[in-house]
Amino acid sequence: MATPLAKIPDAALSERYRAVREQTLMLIAELRPEDTVIQTMPDVSPTKWHLAHVTWFFEHFVLQHNVQNYSVFDDQFHYLFNSYYYTAGEMHARPRRGLLSRPTLSEVLDYRSHVDTAMQQLLQTGASDSKLAHLISLGLNHEQQHQELLLTDIKHVFANNPLRPSASESLQPRTTASISAYSFATGPSGLHRVGTAGDAFAFDNETPRHDCLLHPHDIGQRLVSNGEYREFIRDGGYESADLWLSDGWATVNERGWNRPLYWDESLESEFTLGGDADIDDNAPVCHISYYEADAYARWAGARLPTEFEWEVAAREHAVDGNFLESNLWHPAASAGTQFFGDVWEWTSSSYSPYPGFRPLDGSLGEYNGKFMCNQMTVRGGSCVTSASHIRPSYRSFFYPDARWQFLGIRLARDHHDS
Repeated sequence: MATPLAKIPDAALSERYRAVREQTLMLIAELRPEDTVIQTMPDVSPTKWHLAHVTWFFEHFVLQHNVQNYSVFDDQFHYLFNSYYYTAGEMHARPRRGLLSRPTLSEVLDYRSHVDTAMQQLLQTGASDSKLAHLISLGLNHEQQHQELLLTDIKHVFANNPLRPSASESLQPRTTASISAYSFATGPSGLHRVGTAGDAFAFDNETPRHDCLLHPHDIGQRLVSNGEYREFIRDGGYESADLWLSDGWATVNERGWNRPLYWDESLESEFTLGGDADIDDNAPVCHISYYEADAYARWAGARLPTEFEWEVAAREHAVDGNFLESNLWHPAASAGTQFFGDVWEWTSSSYSPYPGFRPLDGSLGEYNGKFMCNQMTVRGGSCVTSASHIRPSYRSFFYPDARWQFLGIRLARDHHDS
């Protein structure tokens, strides 16, 4: 049985490194080696690949440039476990990661141990340099992103297995709570500063801080529930072309979508990281594409919030909720606003650079900036996001047809002059 996860404390960098790296291993404690090699679609990477890639990140970007006479674990791993850093060299094609039976899981874990030993030595002797400390912090936040991807990817793998296995037998029991009828609050309007503030770690896509004008609007007091989304389905939401963006309508018909990913045909059961379970009508709906979220909002007589409406409203709430450390690994019903945790919330904002944005120097400039096209911004984190990883200014992004992540809906609406 895996030990329940604890929130990573704000400790020395060496302790934080140890805690993040150990947390990754805790997430796979109940997986079998055979589980870690499967790739069920191009967006999914095998668990084994995630374990190796985050390790390659520290080896390539930190150790090789900061440790004299560092011994690379295996020269071939650079090609196998580079993801998309073309300025760092060529890489194995993403859709073919699941074809790699070698290196074995055991060898990948040895790779992690080799790099961890060298990193701890560096942290004890040379991480006081501010630039190096920031680079290591970037690597740790990068690993936390892959902790989330690791779980969403293994969920997709297990959902395609007729045995419907569980990723962990030690998840907390699912609970429910009563929720009120969907309602709105007046959102902040006028000129507001948005983006990261202060000296705490943030990704480059959260910069620079700048002014944003918010027009009068209302924002939903909670997330859209499973029960509410089921009503959209039963009211013919997937059959009404007038509710859908053109690309969304084409996608729905091409792929035969008629319900959220992982729901069964009866609309009463869904697959979770703990196996099959009854759908909780009061829990937030998840595994919804942007197209579906937008169509639901139209059906409900509303719209999706902009990312800046969301950010300014979210700053009024504590970063607290159902995160990875809750050990539920699924959205849960709550009487609260749920601005953080449970599901990433689609916004109506395209993923674009802020005014004056400058990516990081060198290969790390490929981390965020080059993806600022054809994707939509999501906010708030999910039930498999680490609590220490999220903040109001955090921006993530997905293509509008993405559904395998924990993606959900909060509504907004404009104030119209009478």
